[in-house]
Amino acid sequence: MPPEQPPRRRVPGPARSGSGDRPRPESRAPQRPAPRPSGRPRRPAQGRARPGTRTSRRIRLGSHRPRLRLVSLGLTVVMLVFVVRLLQVQAVDASAYTAKAEKNRFTSVTLAAERGEITDRAGVALASSVDAHDITADPKMFTPEDSRVDNAPEQAAALLAPILDKEAETLEKQLSAPRSRFAVLAHRQTPQVWNQISDLKSVLAEKAEKARTTKGADAPASVLAGVFQEPSSKRVYPNGNLAAGILGYVNADGHGGGGVESMLDKKLSGQDGEITYAHSGGRRVPTAGSQETPAVPGTDIELTIDRDIQWAAQRAISEQVTKSEADRGYVIVQNTRTGEVLAMANAPGFDPNDLSQADGTAMGNAALQDAFEPGSTSKVMSMAAVLEEKAAVPGTHVTVPNRLHRGDRLFKDDIDHPTWYLTLNGVLAKSSNIGTILATGQLGRTQPEANQVLHSYLRKFGIGSPTGLGYPGETQGILAAPKDWSTSQQYTIPFGQGLSINAMQAASVYSTIANGGVRIEPTLVRGTQGPDGPFTPATAPKKTRVVSEKTAKTLATMLESVVGDEAGTGTKARIPGYRVAGKTGTANRVDPETGRYKGYTASFAGFAPADDPQITVYCAIQNPTEGSYFGGQICGPIYKEVMEFALKSLQVPPTGKTAAPLPVEFNPGE
Repeated sequence: MPPEQPPRRRVPGPARSGSGDRPRPESRAPQRPAPRPSGRPRRPAQGRARPGTRTSRRIRLGSHRPRLRLVSLGLTVVMLVFVVRLLQVQAVDASAYTAKAEKNRFTSVTLAAERGEITDRAGVALASSVDAHDITADPKMFTPEDSRVDNAPEQAAALLAPILDKEAETLEKQLSAPRSRFAVLAHRQTPQVWNQISDLKSVLAEKAEKARTTKGADAPASVLAGVFQEPSSKRVYPNGNLAAGILGYVNADGHGGGGVESMLDKKLSGQDGEITYAHSGGRRVPTAGSQETPAVPGTDIELTIDRDIQWAAQRAISEQVTKSEADRGYVIVQNTRTGEVLAMANAPGFDPNDLSQADGTAMGNAALQDAFEPGSTSKVMSMAAVLEEKAAVPGTHVTVPNRLHRGDRLFKDDIDHPTWYLTLNGVLAKSSNIGTILATGQLGRTQPEANQVLHSYLRKFGIGSPTGLGYPGETQGILAAPKDWSTSQQYTIPFGQGLSINAMQAASVYSTIANGGVRIEPTLVRGTQGPDGPFTPATAPKKTRVVSEKTAKTLATMLESVVGDEAGTGTKARIPGYRVAGKTGTANRVDPETGRYKGYTASFAGFAPADDPQITVYCAIQNPTEGSYFGGQICGPIYKEVMEFALKSLQVPPTGKTAAPLPVEFNPGE
C-alpha cells in the first residue's frame, strides 16, 4: 500500500489575467509583483506572458528529421551508383573487362620463322640462316641505385664495345636511357659473341659475390648484370661474294633488300608464329600454361645457277675489270636448250655477310640493271632479219666503201680501209658498220619500210621488253618506235647504236640463234621446296619462234667465221677441239653522269659447240681505260676461259665435225 502523500498546500499568488479572472475596479492601482530575493535566477514564464510583464524569448533548435532524410538520400544515391557500376562490371561489360584483365596478365611474343635456304642447282647452299642472338639490356639496372656503381653505363660500354664492334659512346647512351627498361645493343650476333659476353658476365658476377661477403649489401653489383640475349637468326652466305649480285641481301628487319632475297621474300620468309603466356612482375609464370602458334619455316629456293661455273665467270670478269681499270663488267652463262641461267657474274661485287664494307654502287645486279648500247654484237639480229626476209644470202656481194653518206652523217667502220669487197658473211666476220647499213637497207623498198621490218625483228628477239626473270630493278632497255627514229638512228640501230639493252637480253639473243631460232625466256629459279614438302619444279618458260631453223643454222655458220677465219675479229675466242660461234662488239658508251658519249663498251657473245649448241656466254666490260678497248681483245679471252670451263664442267664433248667455211670476200673482177 503506497504511503500517504501529505496534502498539497496552495500558495496564493498574484492574480492572472487569463480567462476566469474577475475584473478589478479601474480605480485601483495595479499591483506589482513582489520582488524576488536577489541572487535567485528568474525562471522563464511558461505559457502565455502575463499582461504588463516583461518576458525573455525562448531559443528553439531545428528538427533533426530533415537532416536525417538528406543524409539518407545522399547515402542512397551513393549506394545506387555503386550498385549500377557493379552491375555494369559484373554483368553488362563482364566479358570486356575479363578480356582486358587477361590482356594485362598475359603477354604475347612473336616466334620468328626460319628463313628458307637458297641453293644452286646441285643443292649447295648459297644463302642460309643460322642461330644468332640479339644483345639486349635493361638500362634501369645500370642506375646508381640498382648497380651501386656511379658510372655503370660507362664501364659496361667500355667492356662491350670491342666485342660488339660498336662505339663505346653509343652503347653508353643506350645504357643510360632514362625511364627505359629495354634496349637492343646489337642485332643478330653470332653465338661466339654471346659466349664472350656470357663468360665476362660470369667473371664479374663472381667478383661481385666475393665483395658482397665482405662489404655486405652495399657492395657494387656486376656492371654487366643488366645485359641479356634474345634468340634470333642470322642470314649467312657461305661463299662470300659469290653470286652476291643474284642473291642480294637481307636488311636489318630480316627481309630481302635486293636480288632473289627481295624477289622471293614472301616465300623465303615463311610465317611467324606466336606464343602467349602469363607473367608476373615481368617474369613468366611456368604453372599458368601457354598458348603457342608454331612458326612456319620459309620455302627453300633452288636456283638454276651452277656454283662452279659461277665461280669461274666471276673470277674471269673480276680479273679483267681490274686489269683494264674499267668501271664494271658482267658475264652471263646460259643453257641454250632450256633457257636456264648457269652463271651471272658482276665485277666489282660485294660480300653480303658484311654490308658495312660494301660499295653502294656495286650492291645491285648490273647485268640486269645496266642499260647500254650493245654495239656490233647487235648485228646478228640485223643479219637474221636480212636472211629471214630473203633480202640477201651469206654469199651476197657487198661493196663496202671507206665512208658512207646517209642522212646528215658520214659513216665509217672502226678502222680506215680501202674499199672492201665482202660477202654478207664477210660483213659479219669483219664487223663492218657500213656493210650492215647497206644490207639492212634491202629490208624494204624505202628506208622507213626497212626500219619497220628491222624493228619488228628486234622486238621478237626481246629488245625493249622485260627478260621474263621478274628480277627487282631490271631494265628492259630502250627501243623507240620506228616512226620516232631520228635521221641518224635509222642507220646506227642496225649496227647496235641508238638502242639500249641489258646483258641478259644480249645473251638471250645468241641463245635464240643457238636454239634453232626459238627464243626461250631465261629462268633463274629451278624449283622450290616447302617445309616437309616435295620439290616443285618452276613453271616452264615461254617459247617464241623468232626466225626459222634454217636461218638460225646459217647464222651459226656465219658466226663461226668471226672466230675461225683469220679475217674475223674474234680469233682470241677460239677453243681447241671445239667449233665456236661468236661476235665481237665495241660501242660508244653513254656516260650515265653526263648523258654524253664517253668511253666504250667492249663485248663478246657466242655459243658452243657451234654445230650442236648447248652453252651461251656473253661478256661486257664498261669503260676500260687501260690497254685495249676492243671487244675481241679484252672480252674474247674471257669468253674462251669461261666457255672452256663450262664445257668441261658439264662434260660437253667436241662434236668432231669439221666446219665448212663460208667465203668472206669476193673478187670484184670475177
